[in-house]
Amino acid sequence: MLLLYLAVGGVLGTLARYGLGSWIYSWAGSALPWGTLVVNLLGSFVLGFALRASDALPISPEMRGLVTVGFCGAFTTFSTYTFETLALAQQGEWGRAALYALGSLVLGLLAMLAGLAAAGLLTRAGG
Repeated sequence: MLLLYLAVGGVLGTLARYGLGSWIYSWAGSALPWGTLVVNLLGSFVLGFALRASDALPISPEMRGLVTVGFCGAFTTFSTYTFETLALAQQGEWGRAALYALGSLVLGLLAMLAGLAAAGLLTRAGG
């Protein structure tokens, strides 16, 4: 049953990301990635709210999964990244938190560049 809740949350998060991001870009333009910024900030807020609320309120594990893993996971993985970074910092693991935060950013950018380069090589070689 949990998998069904995760799937429903994932579909809702995906549609919300697409709809909100598209609306923000149509309203604010694309000079900066405003849609992604707003989605990431909102996703971080929703995940933080859901985690704290699920500790204080009688929320089923399925509903918690729908919102946190399903919805927020599909809406943005940035929300999980910020939560995990903050969790390390709150545990006093400041060095690990900084390493994770900066390492994720730098390695993510390098992975994106590598993916772009690999696709460029493959598409030039094949076409």
